Amino acid sequence: MAVWKSTFLSLIYLASPSLALFNLGVPGINWSYDYVVVGGGTSGLAIAARLAEDPGVTVAVVEAGGHYEIEGGIESIIPGFAAAANTGTDPSDDSLLIDWNFDTLPLTAANGRVLRYARGKCLGGTSARNLMVYHRGTKETYDQWAGITGDSSWEWDSVLPYFKKSCTLTAPDMTKRNANASVTYNVNAFDNSLDGPLQVSWPNYGSPFSTYVEVGLEEIGILSGQDTNSGYLNGSGWAPSTIDPSLETRSSSKTSFLPQFTLNFNVYAHTLAKKINFSGTKAQSVKVETLGISYTLAAKKEIILSAGSFQSPQLLMVSGIGPRSTLEELGIKVIKDLRGVGQNLWDHALFGVVNRVNVVTASRLVNDALAAAEALAQYAFQKGPLTAPGFGVLGFEKLPDSIRKHFTNSTREALSAFPSDWPEVEYLSLDGILDGWHSADDQDLGDGYEYGTIAAALISPLSRGSISISSADTTDPPLIDLGYLTHPADQEVAVAALKRARQAFNASGVTIDGVAEHRPGPDVQTDEEILGFIRSTIVPVWHAAGTCAMGDASNPDAVVDSNGKVFGVQNLRVVDASIFPTLPPGHPQSTCYMVAEKIADDIKNGN
Repeated sequence: MAVWKSTFLSLIYLASPSLALFNLGVPGINWSYDYVVVGGGTSGLAIAARLAEDPGVTVAVVEAGGHYEIEGGIESIIPGFAAAANTGTDPSDDSLLIDWNFDTLPLTAANGRVLRYARGKCLGGTSARNLMVYHRGTKETYDQWAGITGDSSWEWDSVLPYFKKSCTLTAPDMTKRNANASVTYNVNAFDNSLDGPLQVSWPNYGSPFSTYVEVGLEEIGILSGQDTNSGYLNGSGWAPSTIDPSLETRSSSKTSFLPQFTLNFNVYAHTLAKKINFSGTKAQSVKVETLGISYTLAAKKEIILSAGSFQSPQLLMVSGIGPRSTLEELGIKVIKDLRGVGQNLWDHALFGVVNRVNVVTASRLVNDALAAAEALAQYAFQKGPLTAPGFGVLGFEKLPDSIRKHFTNSTREALSAFPSDWPEVEYLSLDGILDGWHSADDQDLGDGYEYGTIAAALISPLSRGSISISSADTTDPPLIDLGYLTHPADQEVAVAALKRARQAFNASGVTIDGVAEHRPGPDVQTDEEILGFIRSTIVPVWHAAGTCAMGDASNPDAVVDSNGKVFGVQNLRVVDASIFPTLPPGHPQSTCYMVAEKIADDIKNGN
């Protein structure tokens, strides 16, 4: 079977359109471009490609990694392998070639655990590493951005065209999905006439487990049939995914936005940005390194940082932009004292209830070699569980008053800072075991049974983390403090969310009579016991954002203005999730693309 699998998947790989040729920059030679984009990830390739649409400008992308399809293997292409291909949270779980393999600082409010935090190190960035969820935040999320930045162009009605511009929607193929896995969506939330390069669709498989989770969520008041791309989230629905329906393969920023052999666009792969060089306060060039060879890429117009929420602030700091005390301690010349660089780290975190279940889940692919072979055979015809990334239904909830009344006054007051349409909890139906997500080996209990998880994610987090540096060398990893559960309100919401996940599981009809809950287990009942379980198993949803936050010029904690321009310097922008002033509820992939589309237009329009 291994030989057949290798041969078959190699054909899928060779058919991948993302392997078409593109121009490679020549390492070791100092060169000049109009725009130098640092980071070939989700936002980076999108903004670079849009700028390169003007044949009169030249664009270079600096990316520390290479082809994820080659270096990460076919597991990074086929949706059903996405979870197994991802990096677990155990510090020993390396993905050597396409992940940065960052370790966090100990979680002070979560048993001092050190987590491995997955970040894409490849063309496509984390869009090549994620679980492909595509949905948008709420209307009031972006309206709040407009208020924070003092710029009405961030309001929902103004950013919706940019959401639409980036993608093309394909309706679900119900001849291949389970009949009880029907999808609700608003076709008017998309505009296929724009021919957006990112592919958004639904897998040709509806998880049987998710159909039961949908019932369980409805039983506790989270109604099904929610469209998640029209500015509303409360309720549940089958999540759209960035899957190319023509092959049922991952659609990333690389497969969708990377220009193919465009003469005015060069990619410097396997190249690490070391420092931004300034003349006074004007950004002029980027010092880079390829295979130990150092050289510079000059920018005649702008340098754009799209290195992500960890490394965009890192690169600013090593270049002299950031908190003065940090820079001076490391002997870095201060170009601009900006205390907000690296601060305001938002992230979503999750934990879950795990049970043995009476339907087929992805556990079968681990326990049964015959089932795994059958799944591969189905995938050859674009059917079956490998077309789906291990989940199906997502639920969003603004916790009901019957629960909120038990919160402390301080928690209720803290939560009131979020817009009224912003849910506090997301529930995810996961076809397997979420129990600290140490590595893919968590799925192999060796008992032959089927398992499923209803996970709960904190999507209105009040805890904040930070990014700092230990040296002036970007080869050294940034210092990542996630800050999970450091705010008491997050602790209260987390306990309530786990109880709700339990209620949904018990109401779903998918558990097995007489079989005790697998995790947290029947011995975990009190709020203190539940919080202890959460502290020991909480993991990222890998949505880090906010570390170079947009804001009004009068805000001393803002790093960039509403066009992504870094305050106090010239010719330098940041365009990625680090500039989010708040992290939208749910999954931010769509917002990363939207931000790139919008700021690309800002640049073209002279802003």
